[in-house]
Amino acid sequence: MKTFDVYNQFDVVPVKGKDVYIYDDFNNKYLDLYGGHAVISIGHSEKKYVKNITNQLKNLGFYSNAVRNPLQDELSKEINSQADLDNYKLFMCNSGAEAVENALKLSSFNTGKKRIIAFKNSFHGRTSAAVAVTDNKYINSELNKQHNVSFIEFNDNKKLEIELDKGDVSAIIFESIQGVGGLDQPDEDFINGLDYYQKKYQVSIIADEVQSGFCRSGQFFAFQKFNIQPDIITIAKGMGNGFPVGGILVNPNIHPQKGILGTTYGGNHLACVASLSVLEFLKKNNICKKAIELESYFKNIASKFNSIKKVKGRGLMLGIEFDFDVSELRSKLVYEHKIFTGSSSNKNLIRILPPLSIKKNHFDIFFNALNKSL
Repeated sequence: MKTFDVYNQFDVVPVKGKDVYIYDDFNNKYLDLYGGHAVISIGHSEKKYVKNITNQLKNLGFYSNAVRNPLQDELSKEINSQADLDNYKLFMCNSGAEAVENALKLSSFNTGKKRIIAFKNSFHGRTSAAVAVTDNKYINSELNKQHNVSFIEFNDNKKLEIELDKGDVSAIIFESIQGVGGLDQPDEDFINGLDYYQKKYQVSIIADEVQSGFCRSGQFFAFQKFNIQPDIITIAKGMGNGFPVGGILVNPNIHPQKGILGTTYGGNHLACVASLSVLEFLKKNNICKKAIELESYFKNIASKFNSIKKVKGRGLMLGIEFDFDVSELRSKLVYEHKIFTGSSSNKNLIRILPPLSIKKNHFDIFFNALNKSL
């Protein structure tokens, strides 16, 4: 029996990975500039990461949240420390979509309201409420459309206040750097102004850091470019370097109640060790600083290509925009030059989301291949 055919796929079968490279079943070597949707944060099969997970599995792979797991407390403490947060509380789940679901649900519990404000070109996941706050009608079923969501443009303060004046908004959810939407960013003044609306209208501010978190933007969280303290931060993807893990970080102004959130697999021992291993690597290798340096290097080379109309994004969450559909170009990069890149809803844009262990010479390889392909 075949699988349910819902993915557009390249005809490549990866069987092994090492740092920024993956190898297929014919032992062809591919430069991975996409990291499996920005999931691979510290490199494929990083030695300490593999060792730590293996050792944990030998002792205990899983038990439920019916018992204490001190690894969760250790992880919460380390995230707060590295991100310089003020005692945010961690609730763990298994994916970015689950993180968004729990964030929206907790917001509704906290405010007693249900309508959500999201932004045009947003992408927050594919589960029920997460896809409802995703600006893509094609992937929203009639079931998902039952959620009460209003979409507005970034930086439209007038429209935002009109919607908030209706008095039924539970939360505003935003990406500091839009992922699937094409690397667009809101203005600093607009996001800083959310603090005013947060207090005036008693709404929760949710910063979606599923893709941009854990140093990818050059800061631990991309929202830290702005002067705000979100009520909830959603995290996943690079948090586990390929191990399924997600979560929400909850501002201490929101108080927990027994039973309002829950999960079977979330926060299991292996997931905690995977994420702690990622954090160890990020800190030891000063990855946030290196991401900024590599951003500058990448943008400098890209500026020499007349065919590149715009470079978007921050850190190692980047996009290069052309004046033509890039699907054929991305195929050339895969099949002729053995380089993976990412797509977006902007058909003219290539996304670059490499493992954070990438080096300058890997970008040299990419731009050389891009020049030949163009």
